[in-house]
Amino acid sequence: QIQGMPYGNCLLLSDGPVNNSTGIPFFYVTPKDNTVADLLKNPVASLTLPEADGNFCRKNVIDPEDPRCARLTLTGQMVTVPPEEVEFAKQAMFSRHPVVRKWPRSYEWFFMKMNIEHIWLQSWYGEVSAIGVE
Repeated sequence: QIQGMPYGNCLLLSDGPVNNSTGIPFFYVTPKDNTVADLLKNPVASLTLPEADGNFCRKNVIDPEDPRCARLTLTGQMVTVPPEEVEFAKQAMFSRHPVVRKWPRSYEWFFMKMNIEHIWLQSWYGEVSAIGVE
């Protein structure tokens, strides 16, 4: 019913095991999810990460969705993780989110990652700074 329209969803992500963060977002997904079905047709996506885990907002008792709490937005192409990277993606996801090991196998889970093309940091009301991908 909303074909061709942007659609948002919450997905578990990991950028690597705790001791080996890469900055590349990996996802464990199923083609049965409408978001994933859409991404397989049109891989352009954006991902916004809030400063919710940082100290500034917590220390100053500021709602994590308040514009004074920084947020990082990554945009790029979502791609299926190639076979040579699947083991790393598995370690990345399962080490940070052990519960996914128990998800039903019948859902045909697989790994995707975002090939980041642009990075924007919003650190105050309306101000956005471009950050180099490298």
